[in-house]
Amino acid sequence: MAHSKALLVLENFIGGKFVPCSSYIDSYDPSTGDVYCRVPDSGKEEVEAAVKAAKAAFPIWSSKSPLERSQILNKLADLIEHDLEAFAQAESKDQGKTITFARTVDIPRAVYNFRFFASSILHHTTECTEVATMGCMHYTSRTPVGVAGLISPWNLPLYLLTWKIAPAIACGNTVVAKPSEMTSVTAWMMCKLLEKAGVPHGVVNMVFGRGAKAGEALVCHPDVPLISFTGSTLTAQRITEKSAPHCKRLSLELGGKNPAIVFDDADLTQCIPTTLRSSFANQVRSYVKKAQAEGARVLCGEGVDSLSLPTSNQKGYFMLPTIITEVKDESCCMQEEIFGPVTCVVAFDTEEEVIERANSVKYGLAATVWSSNVGRVHRVAQRLQSGLVWTNCWLVRDLNLPFGGMKASGIGREGAKDSYEFFTEVKTITIKH
Repeated sequence: MAHSKALLVLENFIGGKFVPCSSYIDSYDPSTGDVYCRVPDSGKEEVEAAVKAAKAAFPIWSSKSPLERSQILNKLADLIEHDLEAFAQAESKDQGKTITFARTVDIPRAVYNFRFFASSILHHTTECTEVATMGCMHYTSRTPVGVAGLISPWNLPLYLLTWKIAPAIACGNTVVAKPSEMTSVTAWMMCKLLEKAGVPHGVVNMVFGRGAKAGEALVCHPDVPLISFTGSTLTAQRITEKSAPHCKRLSLELGGKNPAIVFDDADLTQCIPTTLRSSFANQVRSYVKKAQAEGARVLCGEGVDSLSLPTSNQKGYFMLPTIITEVKDESCCMQEEIFGPVTCVVAFDTEEEVIERANSVKYGLAATVWSSNVGRVHRVAQRLQSGLVWTNCWLVRDLNLPFGGMKASGIGREGAKDSYEFFTEVKTITIKH
Protein backbone atom coordinates (compact mmCIF):
# COMPACT_ATOMS: atom_id res chain seq x y z
CA MET A 1 0.00 0.00 0.00
CA ALA A 2 1.60 3.23 -1.19
CA HIS A 3 1.26 6.51 0.71
CA SER A 4 1.99 10.10 -0.17
CA LYS A 5 1.57 12.71 2.58
CA ALA A 6 -0.38 10.10 4.59
CA LEU A 7 -2.84 9.65 1.72
CA LEU A 8 -3.86 6.26 0.38
CA VAL A 9 -2.70 6.06 -3.25
CA LEU A 10 -4.41 3.55 -5.53
CA GLU A 11 -2.94 1.99 -8.66
CA ASN A 12 -4.54 0.40 -11.70
CA PHE A 13 -4.47 -3.40 -11.87
CA ILE A 14 -3.48 -4.56 -15.35
CA GLY A 15 -2.24 -7.97 -16.42
CA GLY A 16 -1.92 -9.17 -12.83
CA LYS A 17 0.20 -6.22 -11.68
CA PHE A 18 -0.44 -2.91 -9.96
CA VAL A 19 0.56 -0.12 -12.33
CA PRO A 20 0.99 3.55 -11.31
CA CYS A 21 -0.71 6.30 -13.29
CA SER A 22 0.73 9.61 -14.49
CA SER A 23 -2.11 11.63 -12.95
CA TYR A 24 -4.51 11.24 -10.05
CA ILE A 25 -7.90 12.42 -8.74
CA ASP A 26 -8.60 13.43 -5.16
CA SER A 27 -11.07 11.21 -3.31
CA TYR A 28 -12.79 12.58 -0.21
CA ASP A 29 -13.78 11.06 3.11
CA PRO A 30 -17.54 11.87 3.22
CA SER A 31 -17.54 11.99 7.02
CA THR A 32 -14.97 14.80 7.19
CA GLY A 33 -14.90 16.37 3.72
CA ASP A 34 -11.11 15.90 3.64
CA VAL A 35 -9.03 14.32 0.88
CA TYR A 36 -7.88 10.91 2.07
CA CYS A 37 -7.17 8.99 -1.12
CA ARG A 38 -5.67 9.48 -4.59
CA VAL A 39 -7.30 7.61 -7.46
CA PRO A 40 -5.72 7.12 -10.91
CA ASP A 41 -7.05 9.48 -13.56
CA SER A 42 -6.79 6.88 -16.32
CA GLY A 43 -7.38 7.43 -20.01
CA LYS A 44 -6.89 5.80 -23.40
CA GLU A 45 -3.37 4.58 -22.68
CA GLU A 46 -4.34 2.71 -19.52
CA VAL A 47 -7.51 1.28 -21.09
CA GLU A 48 -5.52 0.12 -24.11
CA ALA A 49 -3.08 -1.73 -21.86
CA ALA A 50 -5.91 -3.33 -19.89
CA VAL A 51 -7.77 -4.49 -23.01
CA LYS A 52 -4.54 -5.92 -24.41
CA ALA A 53 -3.99 -7.89 -21.19
CA ALA A 54 -7.61 -9.11 -21.19
CA LYS A 55 -7.38 -10.23 -24.83
CA ALA A 56 -4.17 -12.12 -24.13
CA ALA A 57 -5.75 -13.93 -21.17
CA PHE A 58 -8.97 -14.85 -22.97
CA PRO A 59 -7.85 -18.03 -24.82
CA ILE A 60 -6.60 -19.76 -21.66
CA TRP A 61 -9.43 -18.61 -19.38
CA SER A 62 -12.21 -19.40 -21.87
CA SER A 63 -10.80 -22.89 -22.40
CA LYS A 64 -11.10 -23.76 -18.71
CA SER A 65 -14.09 -25.88 -17.78
CA PRO A 66 -17.03 -24.34 -15.90
CA LEU A 67 -15.99 -26.42 -12.88
CA GLU A 68 -12.46 -24.98 -12.90
CA ARG A 69 -13.77 -21.45 -13.14
CA SER A 70 -16.33 -22.17 -10.42
CA GLN A 71 -13.64 -23.33 -8.00
CA ILE A 72 -11.67 -20.13 -8.52
CA LEU A 73 -14.74 -17.95 -7.95
CA ASN A 74 -15.49 -19.80 -4.72
CA LYS A 75 -11.92 -19.29 -3.56
CA LEU A 76 -12.15 -15.56 -4.22
CA ALA A 77 -15.42 -15.44 -2.26
CA ASP A 78 -13.69 -17.16 0.66
CA LEU A 79 -10.84 -14.64 0.63
CA ILE A 80 -13.17 -11.61 0.61
CA GLU A 81 -15.23 -13.14 3.41
CA HIS A 82 -12.08 -13.74 5.45
CA ASP A 83 -11.33 -10.00 5.21
CA LEU A 84 -14.97 -8.94 5.54
CA GLU A 85 -14.38 -6.48 8.37
CA ALA A 86 -11.53 -4.72 6.55
CA PHE A 87 -13.67 -4.45 3.41
CA ALA A 88 -16.65 -3.16 5.42
CA GLN A 89 -14.58 -0.49 7.17
CA ALA A 90 -13.11 0.63 3.84
CA GLU A 91 -16.51 0.73 2.12
CA SER A 92 -18.03 2.75 4.92
CA LYS A 93 -15.21 5.31 4.92
CA ASP A 94 -15.01 5.58 1.13
CA GLN A 95 -18.74 5.68 0.30
CA GLY A 96 -20.20 7.19 3.47
CA LYS A 97 -22.72 4.46 4.27
CA THR A 98 -23.01 3.15 7.81
CA ILE A 99 -20.54 0.51 8.91
CA THR A 100 -23.49 -1.71 9.85
CA PHE A 101 -24.91 -1.55 6.32
CA ALA A 102 -21.51 -2.27 4.76
CA ARG A 103 -20.89 -5.11 7.21
CA THR A 104 -24.28 -6.78 6.86
CA VAL A 105 -25.32 -5.97 3.28
CA ASP A 106 -22.64 -4.72 0.87
CA ILE A 107 -19.72 -7.03 1.58
CA PRO A 108 -21.73 -10.20 2.31
CA ARG A 109 -23.59 -9.64 -0.97
CA ALA A 110 -20.28 -9.23 -2.83
CA VAL A 111 -19.17 -12.57 -1.39
CA TYR A 112 -22.48 -14.16 -2.34
CA ASN A 113 -22.29 -12.82 -5.90
CA PHE A 114 -19.18 -14.92 -6.52
CA ARG A 115 -20.63 -17.98 -4.80
CA PHE A 116 -23.94 -17.70 -6.61
CA PHE A 117 -22.45 -17.52 -10.10
CA ALA A 118 -19.86 -20.17 -9.19
CA SER A 119 -22.81 -22.47 -8.61
CA SER A 120 -25.15 -21.34 -11.39
CA ILE A 121 -22.52 -21.76 -14.13
CA LEU A 122 -22.56 -25.50 -13.39
CA HIS A 123 -26.28 -25.92 -13.96
CA HIS A 124 -27.18 -24.25 -17.25
CA THR A 125 -28.60 -26.44 -19.99
CA THR A 126 -28.82 -26.01 -23.74
CA GLU A 127 -31.61 -26.83 -26.18
CA CYS A 128 -31.86 -29.90 -28.41
CA THR A 129 -34.53 -30.86 -30.95
CA GLU A 130 -34.87 -33.58 -33.56
CA VAL A 131 -36.54 -33.44 -36.96
CA ALA A 132 -37.01 -37.15 -37.58
CA THR A 133 -38.52 -36.72 -41.06
CA MET A 134 -35.32 -35.08 -42.27
CA GLY A 135 -32.92 -37.15 -40.21
CA CYS A 136 -31.56 -34.10 -38.43
CA MET A 137 -30.80 -33.15 -34.85
CA HIS A 138 -30.38 -29.55 -33.73
CA TYR A 139 -28.70 -28.33 -30.57
CA THR A 140 -27.44 -25.06 -29.18
CA SER A 141 -24.03 -24.25 -27.78
CA ARG A 142 -22.97 -21.24 -25.70
CA THR A 143 -19.48 -19.80 -25.67
CA PRO A 144 -17.87 -16.76 -23.97
CA VAL A 145 -17.84 -13.58 -26.01
CA GLY A 146 -14.44 -11.99 -25.25
CA VAL A 147 -13.44 -8.90 -23.30
CA ALA A 148 -16.28 -7.42 -21.24
CA GLY A 149 -16.24 -3.74 -20.26
CA LEU A 150 -17.85 -3.28 -16.85
CA ILE A 151 -18.72 0.14 -15.40
CA SER A 152 -20.16 0.29 -11.88
CA PRO A 153 -21.55 3.15 -9.74
CA TRP A 154 -20.70 4.81 -6.43
CA ASN A 155 -23.70 3.87 -4.31
CA LEU A 156 -23.04 0.12 -3.93
CA PRO A 157 -19.37 -0.08 -4.93
CA LEU A 158 -18.19 -3.66 -4.38
CA TYR A 159 -21.75 -5.06 -4.30
CA LEU A 160 -22.52 -4.00 -7.89
CA LEU A 161 -18.99 -4.40 -9.26
CA THR A 162 -18.93 -8.08 -8.26
CA TRP A 163 -22.49 -8.48 -9.57
CA LYS A 164 -20.92 -7.83 -12.99
CA ILE A 165 -17.48 -9.43 -12.64
CA ALA A 166 -18.77 -12.74 -11.24
CA PRO A 167 -21.04 -13.75 -14.16
CA ALA A 168 -18.65 -12.32 -16.76
CA ILE A 169 -15.69 -14.45 -15.69
CA ALA A 170 -17.84 -17.44 -14.69
CA CYS A 171 -18.95 -17.60 -18.33
CA GLY A 172 -15.31 -17.55 -19.51
CA ASN A 173 -14.93 -13.90 -20.50
CA THR A 174 -12.11 -11.65 -19.36
CA VAL A 175 -12.90 -8.18 -18.07
CA VAL A 176 -11.79 -4.58 -17.91
CA ALA A 177 -13.69 -2.94 -15.06
CA LYS A 178 -14.02 0.74 -14.19
CA PRO A 179 -15.49 1.48 -10.77
CA SER A 180 -16.68 4.94 -9.85
CA GLU A 181 -13.76 7.30 -9.24
CA MET A 182 -15.53 8.39 -6.04
CA THR A 183 -15.60 4.90 -4.49
CA SER A 184 -12.69 2.83 -5.77
CA VAL A 185 -10.98 1.51 -2.65
CA THR A 186 -12.72 -1.86 -2.18
CA ALA A 187 -12.24 -2.70 -5.87
CA TRP A 188 -8.53 -2.05 -5.43
CA MET A 189 -8.51 -4.20 -2.29
CA MET A 190 -10.18 -7.07 -4.15
CA CYS A 191 -7.47 -6.97 -6.83
CA LYS A 192 -4.92 -7.83 -4.14
CA LEU A 193 -6.71 -11.17 -3.63
CA LEU A 194 -7.05 -12.28 -7.26
CA GLU A 195 -3.73 -14.10 -7.62
CA LYS A 196 -4.17 -15.94 -4.33
CA ALA A 197 -7.62 -17.06 -5.51
CA GLY A 198 -6.06 -18.52 -8.65
CA VAL A 199 -7.36 -15.94 -11.14
CA PRO A 200 -4.86 -15.94 -14.03
CA HIS A 201 -3.16 -12.67 -14.89
CA GLY A 202 -5.21 -10.53 -17.25
CA VAL A 203 -8.57 -12.15 -16.54
CA VAL A 204 -9.65 -9.26 -14.29
CA ASN A 205 -8.22 -5.81 -14.99
CA MET A 206 -9.17 -2.71 -13.02
CA VAL A 207 -8.82 0.75 -14.53
CA PHE A 208 -9.73 3.62 -12.21
CA GLY A 209 -10.79 7.06 -13.36
CA ARG A 210 -13.56 9.31 -14.57
CA GLY A 211 -16.37 8.22 -16.84
CA ALA A 212 -15.74 10.94 -19.43
CA LYS A 213 -12.12 9.81 -19.83
CA ALA A 214 -11.51 6.18 -18.78
CA GLY A 215 -15.14 5.10 -19.20
CA GLU A 216 -15.47 6.56 -22.68
CA ALA A 217 -12.17 5.01 -23.78
CA LEU A 218 -13.48 1.62 -22.65
CA VAL A 219 -16.86 2.04 -24.35
CA CYS A 220 -15.24 3.15 -27.61
CA HIS A 221 -12.60 0.42 -27.74
CA PRO A 222 -13.18 -1.81 -30.79
CA ASP A 223 -11.94 -4.94 -28.99
CA VAL A 224 -14.54 -4.74 -26.21
CA PRO A 225 -17.75 -6.29 -27.61
CA LEU A 226 -19.73 -6.16 -24.34
CA ILE A 227 -20.54 -3.23 -22.08
CA SER A 228 -22.40 -3.69 -18.79
CA PHE A 229 -23.17 -0.36 -17.14
CA THR A 230 -24.98 0.69 -14.00
CA GLY A 231 -25.48 4.43 -13.56
CA SER A 232 -27.43 7.41 -14.82
CA THR A 233 -29.79 7.45 -17.79
CA LEU A 234 -27.94 10.43 -19.26
CA THR A 235 -24.61 8.56 -19.24
CA ALA A 236 -26.30 5.51 -20.75
CA GLN A 237 -27.48 7.62 -23.69
CA ARG A 238 -23.85 8.62 -24.30
CA ILE A 239 -22.73 4.98 -24.05
CA THR A 240 -25.38 3.94 -26.56
CA GLU A 241 -24.24 6.59 -29.04
CA LYS A 242 -20.55 5.76 -28.70
CA SER A 243 -20.98 1.99 -28.88
CA ALA A 244 -23.39 2.03 -31.84
CA PRO A 245 -20.69 2.13 -34.57
CA HIS A 246 -19.27 -1.12 -33.14
CA CYS A 247 -22.68 -2.82 -32.67
CA LYS A 248 -21.76 -3.65 -29.08
CA ARG A 249 -23.98 -5.68 -26.81
CA LEU A 250 -25.26 -3.48 -23.98
CA SER A 251 -26.70 -4.12 -20.54
CA LEU A 252 -27.84 -0.84 -18.98
CA GLU A 253 -29.18 -0.71 -15.42
CA LEU A 254 -30.17 2.89 -14.89
CA GLY A 255 -31.98 5.32 -12.63
CA GLY A 256 -35.24 4.87 -10.82
CA LYS A 257 -37.96 6.81 -9.05
CA ASN A 258 -39.49 3.99 -7.09
CA PRO A 259 -43.01 4.47 -5.69
CA ALA A 260 -43.94 2.98 -2.34
CA ILE A 261 -47.72 2.56 -2.40
CA VAL A 262 -49.35 2.15 1.01
CA PHE A 263 -53.05 1.23 1.02
CA ASP A 264 -55.30 1.84 4.01
CA ASP A 265 -55.33 -1.87 4.89
CA ALA A 266 -51.53 -2.16 5.06
CA ASP A 267 -49.80 -3.60 8.11
CA LEU A 268 -48.10 -0.42 9.30
CA THR A 269 -45.96 -2.27 11.84
CA GLN A 270 -44.09 -3.81 8.90
CA CYS A 271 -44.64 -1.09 6.35
CA ILE A 272 -43.31 1.95 8.22
CA PRO A 273 -39.90 0.60 9.34
CA THR A 274 -39.24 -0.96 5.91
CA THR A 275 -40.31 2.15 4.00
CA LEU A 276 -38.10 4.30 6.21
CA ARG A 277 -35.09 2.12 5.34
CA SER A 278 -35.87 2.17 1.62
CA SER A 279 -36.47 5.95 1.59
CA PHE A 280 -33.47 7.14 3.60
CA ALA A 281 -30.79 4.66 2.59
CA ASN A 282 -28.47 7.02 0.64
CA GLN A 283 -27.33 12.22 0.09
CA VAL A 284 -29.30 16.74 -1.80
CA ARG A 285 -30.25 19.98 -0.53
CA SER A 286 -31.18 21.62 -3.83
CA TYR A 287 -34.22 19.36 -4.24
CA VAL A 288 -35.61 20.44 -0.89
CA LYS A 289 -35.27 24.11 -1.82
CA LYS A 290 -36.94 23.49 -5.19
CA ALA A 291 -39.83 21.69 -3.51
CA GLN A 292 -40.35 24.58 -1.10
CA ALA A 293 -40.29 27.05 -4.00
CA GLU A 294 -43.00 24.97 -5.68
CA GLY A 295 -45.23 25.24 -2.60
CA ALA A 296 -44.43 21.96 -0.87
CA ARG A 297 -44.12 21.65 2.90
CA VAL A 298 -41.08 20.16 4.66
CA LEU A 299 -42.28 18.29 7.75
CA CYS A 300 -38.88 17.50 9.20
CA GLY A 301 -35.21 17.45 8.32
CA GLU A 302 -33.45 19.89 6.01
CA GLY A 303 -34.31 23.52 6.74
CA VAL A 304 -36.52 22.59 9.69
CA ASP A 305 -34.37 20.80 12.22
CA SER A 306 -30.81 21.57 13.23
CA LEU A 307 -27.95 19.13 12.73
CA SER A 308 -25.31 19.01 15.44
CA LEU A 309 -22.01 17.41 14.48
CA PRO A 310 -18.64 16.94 16.18
CA THR A 311 -16.00 19.44 15.11
CA SER A 312 -14.12 16.85 13.03
CA ASN A 313 -17.25 16.08 10.98
CA GLN A 314 -18.57 19.59 10.34
CA LYS A 315 -17.19 19.63 6.78
CA GLY A 316 -18.62 16.18 6.12
CA TYR A 317 -21.48 15.37 3.77
CA PHE A 318 -24.27 14.97 6.33
CA MET A 319 -27.95 15.69 5.85
CA LEU A 320 -30.94 15.04 8.06
CA PRO A 321 -33.63 12.61 6.86
CA THR A 322 -36.22 14.86 5.25
CA ILE A 323 -39.95 14.35 4.61
CA ILE A 324 -41.80 16.55 2.12
CA THR A 325 -45.59 16.75 1.76
CA GLU A 326 -48.12 18.72 -0.31
CA VAL A 327 -45.87 18.22 -3.32
CA LYS A 328 -47.26 18.20 -6.86
CA ASP A 329 -46.85 15.18 -9.12
CA GLU A 330 -44.99 17.27 -11.70
CA SER A 331 -42.46 18.50 -9.13
CA CYS A 332 -38.83 17.54 -9.70
CA CYS A 333 -38.91 15.82 -6.31
CA MET A 334 -41.61 13.48 -7.62
CA GLN A 335 -40.14 12.99 -11.09
CA GLU A 336 -36.37 12.82 -10.60
CA GLU A 337 -34.13 10.38 -8.74
CA ILE A 338 -32.81 11.85 -5.49
CA PHE A 339 -29.73 10.14 -4.10
CA GLY A 340 -30.33 11.31 -0.57
CA PRO A 341 -32.41 10.88 2.58
CA VAL A 342 -35.41 12.70 1.12
CA THR A 343 -38.87 11.22 0.64
CA CYS A 344 -42.14 12.71 -0.56
CA VAL A 345 -45.41 11.63 1.05
CA VAL A 346 -48.61 12.26 -0.92
CA ALA A 347 -52.16 10.97 -0.44
CA PHE A 348 -54.34 9.17 -2.97
CA ASP A 349 -58.00 8.05 -3.02
CA THR A 350 -58.37 5.08 -5.39
CA GLU A 351 -56.42 2.14 -6.75
CA GLU A 352 -56.83 3.40 -10.31
CA GLU A 353 -55.54 6.84 -9.36
CA VAL A 354 -52.41 5.64 -7.61
CA ILE A 355 -51.45 3.31 -10.47
CA GLU A 356 -51.76 6.15 -12.99
CA ARG A 357 -49.69 8.49 -10.80
CA ALA A 358 -47.02 5.89 -10.09
CA ASN A 359 -46.66 5.20 -13.81
CA SER A 360 -46.42 8.90 -14.70
CA VAL A 361 -42.64 9.08 -14.13
CA LYS A 362 -40.17 8.27 -16.90
CA TYR A 363 -38.47 5.58 -14.81
CA GLY A 364 -39.61 2.03 -14.14
CA LEU A 365 -37.04 0.27 -12.00
CA ALA A 366 -38.89 -0.88 -8.87
CA ALA A 367 -41.95 -0.31 -6.71
CA THR A 368 -43.38 -1.49 -3.41
CA VAL A 369 -47.02 -2.16 -2.62
CA TRP A 370 -48.36 -2.50 0.91
CA SER A 371 -51.77 -4.07 1.40
CA SER A 372 -53.36 -7.04 3.17
CA ASN A 373 -55.68 -7.60 0.18
CA VAL A 374 -54.12 -10.43 -1.86
CA GLY A 375 -56.20 -9.69 -4.95
CA ARG A 376 -55.22 -6.04 -4.82
CA VAL A 377 -51.46 -6.64 -4.60
CA HIS A 378 -51.64 -8.94 -7.63
CA ARG A 379 -53.70 -6.43 -9.64
CA VAL A 380 -51.51 -3.48 -8.80
CA ALA A 381 -48.26 -5.36 -9.32
CA GLN A 382 -49.36 -6.42 -12.80
CA ARG A 383 -50.23 -2.86 -13.86
CA LEU A 384 -47.23 -1.00 -12.43
CA GLN A 385 -44.64 -0.19 -15.09
CA SER A 386 -41.71 -1.44 -13.03
CA GLY A 387 -39.19 -4.19 -13.61
CA LEU A 388 -39.48 -5.27 -9.97
CA VAL A 389 -42.44 -5.02 -7.62
CA TRP A 390 -42.11 -5.94 -3.95
CA THR A 391 -45.36 -6.44 -2.04
CA ASN A 392 -45.34 -6.18 1.76
CA CYS A 393 -41.53 -6.32 1.73
CA TRP A 394 -38.53 -4.56 0.15
CA LEU A 395 -35.24 -5.66 -1.40
CA VAL A 396 -35.92 -9.37 -1.02
CA ARG A 397 -33.99 -10.93 -3.90
CA ASP A 398 -33.63 -14.31 -5.55
CA LEU A 399 -30.59 -13.95 -7.80
CA ASN A 400 -31.96 -16.57 -10.17
CA LEU A 401 -34.65 -14.12 -11.27
CA PRO A 402 -34.26 -11.06 -13.52
CA PHE A 403 -33.23 -7.67 -12.14
CA GLY A 404 -33.69 -4.57 -14.27
CA GLY A 405 -36.07 -1.79 -15.20
CA MET A 406 -38.54 -0.59 -17.81
CA LYS A 407 -38.71 2.71 -19.69
CA ALA A 408 -35.77 5.03 -18.82
CA SER A 409 -34.54 2.63 -16.14
CA GLY A 410 -32.57 0.48 -18.51
CA ILE A 411 -32.14 -2.14 -21.19
CA GLY A 412 -31.73 -5.82 -20.43
CA ARG A 413 -31.83 -7.80 -17.21
CA GLU A 414 -29.30 -9.28 -14.80
CA GLY A 415 -29.62 -12.59 -12.95
CA ALA A 416 -28.64 -16.23 -13.33
CA LYS A 417 -30.22 -16.91 -16.75
CA ASP A 418 -30.16 -13.34 -18.05
CA SER A 419 -26.50 -12.73 -17.16
CA TYR A 420 -25.55 -16.10 -18.67
CA GLU A 421 -27.24 -15.18 -21.92
CA PHE A 422 -25.69 -11.70 -21.96
CA PHE A 423 -22.15 -12.90 -21.34
CA THR A 424 -22.25 -15.76 -23.87
CA GLU A 425 -22.84 -16.21 -27.58
CA VAL A 426 -25.40 -18.81 -28.65
CA LYS A 427 -24.84 -21.01 -31.69
CA THR A 428 -27.26 -23.47 -33.31
CA ILE A 429 -25.65 -26.64 -34.67
CA THR A 430 -27.46 -29.04 -36.99
CA ILE A 431 -26.32 -32.63 -37.48
CA LYS A 432 -27.76 -34.80 -40.23
CA HIS A 433 -27.58 -38.50 -39.47
